[in-house]
Amino acid sequence: MADAHAPRGSDGAGGDWLVIVDPQVIFADPQNSPWGSAMWAGTVDHIARLAAASTPSRTIITRFVADPSLGGSWRPYYEEWPFALVPGDDPLYAVVPELADVAGHVVTAGTFGKWPVLRDLVGEGARLTLTGVSTDCCVLSTALPAADAGATVHIAAAGCAGSSEENHQRALDAMSLYGPQITIID
Repeated sequence: MADAHAPRGSDGAGGDWLVIVDPQVIFADPQNSPWGSAMWAGTVDHIARLAAASTPSRTIITRFVADPSLGGSWRPYYEEWPFALVPGDDPLYAVVPELADVAGHVVTAGTFGKWPVLRDLVGEGARLTLTGVSTDCCVLSTALPAADAGATVHIAAAGCAGSSEENHQRALDAMSLYGPQITIID
């Protein structure tokens, strides 16, 4: 399930891209969602500054939207998390207001990793700066296959929110093992 909104001016694949992974209400508010990150409030201003310094046509927001048609391990996953089985236009899946208008591209996927929906847009040899939520799930699941495909990946650590501080650091430590393909930056 992928959708790409019309860019605000596209200058082709390759080169530098800012990718903001899943900055959605479902991940940003632990009071309203069991998937909300308590770290999110401390990252959103950093992400907004990165986006302001980036060209909108080279900025991408990814969205996770549950896809109940997926089989295999996704079936028991959604049995454990049935609250997420709402339509893609449900307010839970909305991009947070602070970042709603910063990107020239929005792509949606029903999986943790977003590389499959990013690849055609950015090109396999792209240079990506990843930021977003959750460091230990969707950011990690996007970074590894992107690097494996030949992309150079920078993780903006201060702009990433984990499911917990400990899991955030674990994910950063794991991704740092993939240098120089993946580097952790502030």
